[in-house]
Amino acid sequence: MRAFVVLGTSSQVPTRTRNHNGYLLRWDNEGLLFDPGEGTQRQMLLAGVSASRITRICLTHVHGDHCYGLPGVLSRMVLDSVEHPVHLHYPASGEDVVRALVSLASPGLDLHLHPHGAAGAIADGLEVQRLDHRIEAYGYRLTEPDGRTLLPERLAAAGVSGPDIGRLRHQRALNGVRLEDVSVPRPGQRFAFVMDTAVCPGAEDLADGADLLVAESTFSDDDGALAAQYRHLTAGQAGDLAAGGGVGMLVLTHFSSRYADLTPLGEQARARAGNTAVVIARDLDVIPFPKRRQTTAM
Repeated sequence: MRAFVVLGTSSQVPTRTRNHNGYLLRWDNEGLLFDPGEGTQRQMLLAGVSASRITRICLTHVHGDHCYGLPGVLSRMVLDSVEHPVHLHYPASGEDVVRALVSLASPGLDLHLHPHGAAGAIADGLEVQRLDHRIEAYGYRLTEPDGRTLLPERLAAAGVSGPDIGRLRHQRALNGVRLEDVSVPRPGQRFAFVMDTAVCPGAEDLADGADLLVAESTFSDDDGALAAQYRHLTAGQAGDLAAGGGVGMLVLTHFSSRYADLTPLGEQARARAGNTAVVIARDLDVIPFPKRRQTTAM
């Protein structure tokens, strides 16, 4: 199952209706927790998210609204007797902050720290790109390998059935039948997570071809000067990012507390997002991962 769970959507300070940042991506057998701000442990309870589902924790940077919930989440995992390894990824310049936060958590978790200091792959299928914020920050991109979709009518015509289908998929050829003869390409799905940043090449690289892009939209387009001053995106700029990357779905989040009504931010993003579907994230939303993009039989 693939789904994106919104645990909090507020930047800098929480509001009466929006908790600090926090997001969980359910990706098959993995659970990736992004930027757990204060209160994330409680939001997980309200969202029905078990701490045992978390296999990786990814911090874009070490501003408090993106990491101060870390000790509570780790302690809850210990309390729930999580036995599998948990991998924590973060910018290398935040080492002291991360180690201080980890030291506050209850001991007993098989936690592995993975600082990164440059763009590139950091785990199987997971990469980072440098963002443009007031401190060192990185966005994340998760990519599924490309594969092939088997076509039942072609399998039947080739006389391939039962266990031979699995053998053909594994061996790529069986009794003169090639995998390419009975299937079409299936592009791997892509997820991108872009938080605190101004417009920059790293954000564009992350968004390129993403099926689901989660992007900050801290400010309205009307407050573009503030966005530039604090190195954040406006809603319209998030829309541009999605349109430029040919993104399937854009999820807006990380809203300034100055906006009680988020409808105008959604409208600004949609006006510039082209064919991309735009969703305004709300606390505790569960957003299904978009369906696979269609491939055409050759």
